[in-house]
Amino acid sequence: MKVYSKEKTLARMIENFFSCPYCFQEISFLIDPSVPLQHYIEDCEVCCNPISVRIEVKNGEIENFFAENLGQ
Repeated sequence: MKVYSKEKTLARMIENFFSCPYCFQEISFLIDPSVPLQHYIEDCEVCCNPISVRIEVKNGEIENFFAENLGQ
């Protein structure tokens, strides 16, 4: 009988603070710096509106971060 051990490796995440483009409250998203180009939609934790997020990461640091409303 083989026994397998599970190791959980947590990547270093970067918490990025910014103002929601709808309600202008300060919120934060966790960014995975191992992915150089990212584009996704995530809801604001305050007003629940969808935010288009585009991120560029270089050498483990955020180079560019864009958070835009979707015109709703």
